[in-house]
Amino acid sequence: MTAVASQDRVEYQTHPSQYRHWTLSVDGEVATLAAHFDENGGLRPGYKLKLNSYDLGVDIELNDAINRVRFEHPSVKTVVITSLKDKVFCSGANIFMLGLSSHAWKVNFCKFTNETRNGMEDSSTHDGLKFLAAVNGACAGGGYELALACDEILLIDDRSSSVSLPEVPLLGVLPGTGGLTRVTDKRHVRHDLADIFCTTNEGIRGQKAKDWRLVDDIAKPAAFAEKVKERAAALAAKSDRPNQAQGVALAALDRKLSENSVRYEHVEIAIDRAHRTATWVIHAPRGAMPANGDAAQALGSKWSVLQMARELDDAILHMRTNEPDLGVWVIKTQGDAQAVMAMDAFLAAHAQHWFVRQTLGLLRRTLSRLDVSSRSLFALVEEGSCFTGTYLELALACDRIYHLALPDSPEKAPHVQVSELNFGTYPMATGQSRLGRRFYDELPALEAVRAVVGKALDADAAFQLGLVTAAPDDIDWADEVRIALEERVAMSPDALTGMEANLRFNGKENMVTRIFGRLTAWQNWIFQRPNAVGDKGALKVYGKGDKAAFDWNRV
Repeated sequence: MTAVASQDRVEYQTHPSQYRHWTLSVDGEVATLAAHFDENGGLRPGYKLKLNSYDLGVDIELNDAINRVRFEHPSVKTVVITSLKDKVFCSGANIFMLGLSSHAWKVNFCKFTNETRNGMEDSSTHDGLKFLAAVNGACAGGGYELALACDEILLIDDRSSSVSLPEVPLLGVLPGTGGLTRVTDKRHVRHDLADIFCTTNEGIRGQKAKDWRLVDDIAKPAAFAEKVKERAAALAAKSDRPNQAQGVALAALDRKLSENSVRYEHVEIAIDRAHRTATWVIHAPRGAMPANGDAAQALGSKWSVLQMARELDDAILHMRTNEPDLGVWVIKTQGDAQAVMAMDAFLAAHAQHWFVRQTLGLLRRTLSRLDVSSRSLFALVEEGSCFTGTYLELALACDRIYHLALPDSPEKAPHVQVSELNFGTYPMATGQSRLGRRFYDELPALEAVRAVVGKALDADAAFQLGLVTAAPDDIDWADEVRIALEERVAMSPDALTGMEANLRFNGKENMVTRIFGRLTAWQNWIFQRPNAVGDKGALKVYGKGDKAAFDWNRV
């Protein structure tokens, strides 16, 4: 399936043979992602992607390409991101696209691009895949934010190429994908120099860019290609990805869409438009786990754990973008809880096998994608559920967990079960485990939970440990769940989005939470202000020859 939007739907699945904007090539330990964005390849009509400016379709391809390097080219240790256009690396998000887009589209676009860039840093930290930005031309806005997500930035010193974040002076908005935060938190640019940098149209070039820490190094044009090779090799030397391994092709997912359902093999979603809810069912893996990591690798993208993770990831993206009116997601699981425990035991035992490690990485990033989705998340532990170990993370990501109690039929009672993987294998954006977030990392509560690892907990036991929100019996279950959902659907979605984000991400901030939290909140506000998007706002008049008209009143 291609990354093409119909009038009603955006498709997140694509394939290198269908790319219009990126070329992926592999040479031993180094892969190169070269940008040559098709001016006429915008996801929606009304703008041209000039000067390697991008829209959501460009980033869908980028996300797909990085995933293919992770799984299909395991011997690649460094990804070089560069450009095939003369004198232009990337000029950032297409301004005319932003000017034409709804507020919701802009925000979700920024969220996905954030996740793609955060995923690069996640792979560098956890999976040994390093990234080098070979900036061989003008690098502005989101283009520089892409470079900032890399481990190193090498800038060509040709007296014209520069790096810049011109959103404030040119557009009256902020860098939308972590630029302000990475400049300070990651690159440690002095705050006064960052102030100059972020209010300068023309950017910073050459030695000054290096001196200010905006780039790691510079190279003259004649030496640039050799310097790229040198730095790519140095980064590869820091990687622990395998020297020789057979990759696994990521086959297209089999997804069936109807007006009121989304169905994959392991993930099903039923849509209730009248009540503005979507009910998700994630099925337990079927069949025995493979003998070892090599046997899992031999199954390829049909291995049930990888397939479920890919389906869940695609489903989250599909529902976030294409079903914005469905504000409540009800999360259920179904299947054999012992099959999930066997899956977790396998993942723990073979976590150092490259294929298993990459599957764990995809699960980690997908669960994090669920955390930051602006939907109310309710988990229902019912008969036939398998909220166990990794699947319990789905419930722990939710705002509330309702666990059915069956005191008169204990043999039918649903259970939850904790595994060792719940204690840090899938950290949130905060770096905490979801159990750690739930209990504020307080040791008595966490030790009480650890003491029951592997034990099936009924509603009363789970409630006593604080693992679930409520444990209604079968007499009260239907009414209590119905009332909770009806109340939630009736509330302001804007207020709920803000409340949920505040409650889900307690504890210490870090670079990623600031990107998703502080910056997103400001950008959300600015994207709706007349100074940016009014008839004479900077974003609206850009490129038309008119001067922006600002309301000078400070808010």
